[in-house]
Amino acid sequence: MSRKKESSNVIRLAHGAGGLLQEELINFITKNIPFKNIYNGVGIDELDDGATIPLKGYDKEIVITADGHTISPLFFPGGDLGTLSITGTVNDLLMMGAEPLALTSMIIIEEGFEFKELEKIVNSMNSVAKKANIAIIAGDTKVMPRGTLNEMIIATTGIGIKNKNIKILDNNIKIGDHIIITGSIGDHGTALMASREGLNISTDLKSDISLLLEIYDVIKFEINNNYIHAMKDPTRGGLASALNEWANKSKVSLWIEEEKVPIKKQVIAICDMLGLDPYNIACEGRALMAVDPNHSENILQKLKSTEIGKNSEIIGEVKAEKPGRVFLKTIVGGTRFIDMPLGEPIPRIC
Repeated sequence: MSRKKESSNVIRLAHGAGGLLQEELINFITKNIPFKNIYNGVGIDELDDGATIPLKGYDKEIVITADGHTISPLFFPGGDLGTLSITGTVNDLLMMGAEPLALTSMIIIEEGFEFKELEKIVNSMNSVAKKANIAIIAGDTKVMPRGTLNEMIIATTGIGIKNKNIKILDNNIKIGDHIIITGSIGDHGTALMASREGLNISTDLKSDISLLLEIYDVIKFEINNNYIHAMKDPTRGGLASALNEWANKSKVSLWIEEEKVPIKKQVIAICDMLGLDPYNIACEGRALMAVDPNHSENILQKLKSTEIGKNSEIIGEVKAEKPGRVFLKTIVGGTRFIDMPLGEPIPRIC
C-alpha cells in the first residue's frame, strides 16, 4: 500500500521522459499559470516545440523555445552534451518554421568536474553554433556541491523569427496529409544505450544527432506557402510520442505503413536484445512532417537531395475516422495501435 502511494505522489524519472507521465507533470506545473500567451500567439496551452510573440504592426513574430539537457554519458557515439544543447534548440526553432537567431545558455556544473572535459563540451557548443549561424548572447553558470548533481547539465533558450502567415503547428494537420520522416528512427537513443557501461554491446551505431538546417533550407518555399502543416523532431518518446501528439491535438487519425518506416538493422537488433520498441526511442536529427498531399512528392524529392534527408520516406497518411489514434499497417497485413508511450524507456537520453 505504501509503495503504491509513494509511486503516485512523487516525481519519477519517467515524468521527464516524454509520453503520458510527462504530460501529467507538465499539466501539474502549468495549470495555474495566469497568462499563457502574448497577443494571442502560440503559448503554453499548445505544448508545441516553441511559443510565438506576434509583433504588433509587423508581419513577423518572434519564436522562443526552451530546453534542458541532462544526457548521460556526456560523451556518446556521434556527439556530446555540447553538441546536443545547441542542436536540439536550433532544431526546435526550425520545426516551428522559424529562422534561428540567438540563444541563451545556462550551465550547471558539479564541483570536481574537470576543466579539460568542460573545454570539450564548450568547444562543441561553439562549433555547432557557428555552423548554425546562431549567436550565443546571454547565459549563466553555476557550480553545485559535489554529490548534488551528476557532472553537469545545460539549459538553453532559443530565439528565432518567422512570418506570421506560417502555420506549422501540432494542431494544424489536415485530413489527407501525407506523413514524411527524413531518415531512420531510434538511432540516438539506441546508440546511447549501447554505449553505457555494463551492457557490453558491440556496435558501430552512432547517434543521428545533427542540425536540420539543410532540410529547412530546401523546403523554405513550401514552408512559406503553408504546404507543410506540421513539423516535429521526434526526441523524447520517439516517433510514437510525436505521432500521438499530432493525432490528439489535430483530432485526426494517422495511418503508418510499417514497411515504409526506415529502421537500421543495428537498432532493431539492440532493441530486440533489450526488449525495447524502436518507435519509442529518441532521434536527434530527424524531422517528422505532415504535408499537403498535392506537394508531398515534390517535398520528398527535395529532402532526398540533401545529405541528411537522403533516406526520407512518405510513411503514412492522415484520416478522419477514429480521431486521436495512430495505426500501424504491419508488413504481414494486419493493423495495430501505436500507443503513446508511458515515457522514454531510456533515461537521460537528451
